[in-house]
Amino acid sequence: MDLTVWRTFVTVCRLGSLSAAAAELHHTQSAVSRQIAGLERQLGVPLMERHARGVRPTPAGEVFRHHALATLNEADRAVRAARDAGDGAFRRPLAVGATPSLAAGIVPEAVRALLKQAGSLRWSLLPGLSAQLHHRVITGDLDIAVVTDAPPGLPDDPRVERRFLGLDDMVVALPVDHPRAGCGPVRIQTLADETWAEDNDGSAALLGQHAARAGVSARIDLAAADLPGKLALVATGHAIALIPGVLTRALRTDVTTVDLVDPPNRGIYTITPRRDPHPCAAPLRDQFATAFACARPAQAAHRPTA
Repeated sequence: MDLTVWRTFVTVCRLGSLSAAAAELHHTQSAVSRQIAGLERQLGVPLMERHARGVRPTPAGEVFRHHALATLNEADRAVRAARDAGDGAFRRPLAVGATPSLAAGIVPEAVRALLKQAGSLRWSLLPGLSAQLHHRVITGDLDIAVVTDAPPGLPDDPRVERRFLGLDDMVVALPVDHPRAGCGPVRIQTLADETWAEDNDGSAALLGQHAARAGVSARIDLAAADLPGKLALVATGHAIALIPGVLTRALRTDVTTVDLVDPPNRGIYTITPRRDPHPCAAPLRDQFATAFACARPAQAAHRPTA
């Protein structure tokens, strides 16, 4: 099969539109339609179905998309590896995955420490949610990922090796002029009437569970597309937000944090494939552990604020 057609199919799935895929790939829409139709004839099953706002993969198309994406990523890695080996001095690139807060926090420090030990090494970073990163480790897209057990948790999968790095207490992000800025640990009850912003279901679940245990509710009125968007809402005074403590040292200057009494937390783990692990995965895992230990905010006694 022609991998060009596979790439077209994956692009259509990602964009949900034949015309948008044609524009990105510099094809005509009719050419994209012919490629998809030809692929369907080869496989003998329909891969796409139309809906009100474009197209989406059928159940068969979704299964094929997962395998096609893994194949295309591996093909791209094969091309890069062949080019890198042109001078006979091949070093396998290292593909690293991390949740957004860890990608902004401990990952850059850990990789810098690894490069001081290992010397020059091509590496790439792919942020994502834990479930996405787990899947990419399984498919071979990633050599190592740093993930969390925030809801819905991590699956038990014999294909990956999982190592515990530690527990990360969640903290509340505030605008720097917030009345609680600079205070000691506070109870969630003192923040119950605030407007909260959230960017993912896992963090929202931790906030909801913590508030429920205290007999209050947290009003999540604002949804952000990602972590930077959530912090922008905080910085401009629209909301406050629950964020990982490990992110504290990497925050923008117009955002501060306050600790919670008996805060919710999440476990931090590395996952690596059991089959054909990268030679640098284990040393990087050690650097992640060191960087995480340094980044965890000091845990003072959790005393309620008067």
